[in-house]
Amino acid sequence: MTNFAEQLEPTPTPVRHKDEVTETPLEALASICTVLVVGLFAMAFIFQNFEIPSASMQNTLLIGDHVVVDRVTLAPPTKWAPFVHYRPVQRGDIIVFLKPNPESPDLILVKRCIGVPGDHIHLRKGIVYLNGVAQNEPYAGMPTDDNYSPYRDDFPSVTPSPDEQLTELWRQELPQAIQGDDIVVPPGKVFAMGDNRTESLDGRYWGFVPDENIMGRPLFVYWSFNTPADQEDKTSMSDRVGFVFHVVTHIFTGTRWARTLHVIR
Repeated sequence: MTNFAEQLEPTPTPVRHKDEVTETPLEALASICTVLVVGLFAMAFIFQNFEIPSASMQNTLLIGDHVVVDRVTLAPPTKWAPFVHYRPVQRGDIIVFLKPNPESPDLILVKRCIGVPGDHIHLRKGIVYLNGVAQNEPYAGMPTDDNYSPYRDDFPSVTPSPDEQLTELWRQELPQAIQGDDIVVPPGKVFAMGDNRTESLDGRYWGFVPDENIMGRPLFVYWSFNTPADQEDKTSMSDRVGFVFHVVTHIFTGTRWARTLHVIR
């Protein structure tokens, strides 16, 4: 009988590696600073976060929505960054901008672009007519017989009364912007309105938005918290601290989880 020896695989010889070079504290600090600088640059010049404080864009944007804003696409093009994609504001874009009103500087608003330079615009019973064509806007809140307002809903054919909340500058400029039944958007500006048309103090009350006022466009909701409609009016320190405590203690029940990463259109 022939005996067969069991074949065993040789045990591999351990290979010794050279000691890895450890990072010095100074190098670690430099790495952290680099990450911080890149992050701060991105948040300051590329993306920025904002909170929606009012119902002027409801139901597109809700009170308490926290949104990420793209600050590059709609910015004026620069020669030092030819690789960055720029484009002009288009009809239907939701834009973030500085309110064109010297009476309240540095007030940031978010509205929808209704008209671009050269467009003729008027409203009839809340329906927007763009260059003579009625627009289908399923997202827009329309007036009813119970809350109809002549100046707001038949803009600009009805002369504003002294009680209308127009800025003084727009009250003076409005007659020059009207041609026939329409306002005409001038070069270098856009006309913007809130989606919640009956609750929005928008271009009908303060005029056109200059291109240089436009900061960007909101991309998506990264967090949304159920916030009372009157929260923006509570400006005292005790009110703010109280609401922060409310958020902390109701973070799970008050968060609108379904709106997380909701794309804004």
